[in-house]
Order: sequence, then structure tokens, then C-alpha cells
Amino acid sequence: MTHGSTRLDEQLPLARRNVYLLAAAQALLGSAPPIVFSAGGIVGYSLLGPDKSLTTAPLTGFNIGTAIGIVVIAILARLFGRKTSFMIGALVTASGGALAAIALFLSSFWLFAAGLMLVGVGGGFVQKIRFAAADASPSFFKSKAISLILAGGVVSAVLGPQLVILAKDMFAPVQFAGAFIALIPVSLVALAIFAFLQLPELRPTNVHDAAQTPRPLKDIVLRRRFMTGMICGVASYAIMTFLMTGAPVAMVNDCGFSSDLATLGIQWHVLAMFAPSFFTGMLIARFGAEKIVAAGLILLMVCAAVAHAGLALWNFWGALILLGIGWNFGFIGATSIVASSYRPAEADKVQGFHDIFLFGFVALSSFASGKVLTAYGWDALNFVVWPITLVCLLLVVIELKSQRLKAHIASA
Repeated sequence: MTHGSTRLDEQLPLARRNVYLLAAAQALLGSAPPIVFSAGGIVGYSLLGPDKSLTTAPLTGFNIGTAIGIVVIAILARLFGRKTSFMIGALVTASGGALAAIALFLSSFWLFAAGLMLVGVGGGFVQKIRFAAADASPSFFKSKAISLILAGGVVSAVLGPQLVILAKDMFAPVQFAGAFIALIPVSLVALAIFAFLQLPELRPTNVHDAAQTPRPLKDIVLRRRFMTGMICGVASYAIMTFLMTGAPVAMVNDCGFSSDLATLGIQWHVLAMFAPSFFTGMLIARFGAEKIVAAGLILLMVCAAVAHAGLALWNFWGALILLGIGWNFGFIGATSIVASSYRPAEADKVQGFHDIFLFGFVALSSFASGKVLTAYGWDALNFVVWPITLVCLLLVVIELKSQRLKAHIASA
């Protein structure tokens, strides 16, 4: 056995341990978004007066908070390390859940939006988990590490919606307060899990990387491969948020379904978002990230077609399930492309740029969802999917052809 392979054998057990711990914490803290998106729009609708156009503003606050959290953890990670930063993020999530519950007792729409923004800040910290798992893993284990982290979302998919269903009437007649209070113990358990992490310092992985100074940010983000990964990842996430934000409001307030049925729809959606993660990494390793992204984009188109077909319960649930699977393939594949575009020493600044851009657009999509739904209806939300996915598919095809050309030249 060579010295290099011996070193990888020593790295892998610690990498696996860190990934499993991070996945467990992700599973718990990942229950916050299903709670927010199951209840946020419905609560916002109930707290507003006659003008319902701001119904999804609290959800926009959540996404803005996520973007803020991404900036904050980038700073804190440099000052205190990623482990301590993740623990702080868990405390922030707990605080946001408490503030949202207080807002419900006070019937305050904007305080509720502030509470969800604080939960979102904690969510911004959580977004760093997938990168922390990849950066702490050998190169051959990175895609699988990202996939395993997102697989923790299977627990989130059940835990979040079930907390909403079981706890929403805990403090009746104040609905949904119990679901947000439940975020407090969930976050504290995640904090305890983070305490057992042993994350290595980021350093060059080989002599070639060590001999090179980090490139300027613009030299990395303007490369076609990075841009393709980021644009496809942003599009997948923004489309998912755009439709997921509007679906519970459309189901309850426009079609007359119960809030429990809307919440179960979100549960199936979140399960579909994360369950494929058990094999997405293997699919990427076999077929390449670009082809998996393309498959995800096609599934998003099918989702829009199913949603267009009618307003029955199966249309909503079926579309939400397809939306989740399409997001999984599109976003994990795009994240793998992005993760292959920078060196270890460039990780924090590139990831920060990527996620600020990502959640800036996600925040806009959640705000636009309420506006479009109120003004034009559910069908208009689904129509938006088509032009965006077609542009992204074109970018993926260009990248695939470029990779094949490079491989042909190298083999010539």
C-alpha cells in the first residue's frame, strides 16, 4: 500500500464520523423549514387584513434571514471555527422559534415575520453543513458526503410536518404556536451533537494546491463551469421555493383543503427532496453531475405539467413530490459542480458568494410567490417553471459538450 493510500485510509474514518454527526444535526435543524413553509403562509394569511398580497412576507423574511446567516457564519467560522459557529446557529434557531410563538400569542404579523427571519438566520448556518462535510472529506468521498448530509432531510421531512400537525393546537385557540415552540428542544439537541465534531482545518490537499495562492474571487466565479453549477443550483432552489411557498396557501385558501392535508403535502414534498439522497451521490459518480442536473430540470418540468392538469388533491401532492425529486437531482448535482470548481483555500469565500447569491434569489422567489398567487392564481406559478428550466438545460448541454471536447483533446 502506498503512502498516499495509507493517508486516505486514515482520513476516511474521521470523515465518516463527522459526516454522520453533521447529518444527524442537519436532520434535526432541517425540520425548521418544513415547519415554516407548512404554517408560515397560512399564519400570514390569517394575521393580515383584507389585502392578502403580503401573505408570504414572513416566508420571505425566513429566506432573507438565511442569506444573512450565510454571511454571519462565514465571519464566525473564521473567528471561532465551524464547530462553534454551528452551535451558535442552533441557539439562533431556538430563539427564532420562541419569537415566532410569542408573535402568534400577540397576533403580530411583523413580529412573526421577524421570528421567521431569525429562524432563517439559523438556517443560513445550516447551509454550511453540506460544505463542511465535503471539505472534511477526501476527494473521492465528497459527493457521497454531500448526499449523506442531505439524506438527513428524510428525518426532517417527517419530523417538521408532524410537529406542525401534533403541536399546532397545543395552545388553542392560538394555532401553530406549539409547532414553533417545539423548535427550541430540537435545536438544543442539535447543539449537543455539534459538540462532538472534530472538523479538520481547511488546508491544501496536495503539493500542487500548496504551491498556488488562492485565486481572486472573480477568476473563480466567472468560469463557465462554476457559473453553470451556480445558475442551475439557484434555479432549482428558487423554483422549488416558489412553488412550495404558494402550494399550502393555494390548497387551503383557494381550494378548500384542510391545513392538515396541506401540511401532509409538504411532508411528502420534503421526503421527496431528501429520500433520493441515499443514491444521488452514486448516480453522480456513475453518470456525472451534469446529467443528474439535467434529469432534475426535466422532473421540474413534469412537476409543472402535473400542477397544470388540475386542482385535485393528487395534482398538488403529485406536483409537490416531483418538485422535491427534481430539486434533489438539480441541487445536489449543481452543488457537486460548484464544489469541484475551487481549491480548499478558496472554500469560504466561494461558498459565501454562492450561498448569498442563492438565497437572495430564493428570498425573491418566496416574496414573488405570494404576489403572483394573489394576482394571477396557481397556474401562473407553474408557468414560470418552463422558461427557467429550458435556459438551465441549455447551459448543462453546453457544459457537457465542453467536457467531452476536453476529454477528446486529452486522449488525442
